[in-house]
Amino acid sequence: MSKKRFPSVWDAIEDTPQVAASMRARSELIIELTELIKKRSLTQAAAAKLFGVTQPRISDLTRGKIELFSLDALIDMAAIAGLSPHVKIKKAA
Repeated sequence: MSKKRFPSVWDAIEDTPQVAASMRARSELIIELTELIKKRSLTQAAAAKLFGVTQPRISDLTRGKIELFSLDALIDMAAIAGLSPHVKIKKAA
């Protein structure tokens, strides 16, 4: 029995390549934003003020509730925080 290998966990668990790509990008952004909050020692209230969102929204972010965030929202938050998000295109494996 051969085991199928996937480029990422998202490719293994999502139904379509489109959804997997979106989830991959969102997860990377959430990780970066959460690390930024930790590095700057921001409280959830301070992070919410910085990003222009509510504190419960930051709670959702730091708990990794990926399904609650669009790519647009995460890119906006990253740009507000001074990060430079960009899209990198490469051929599928």
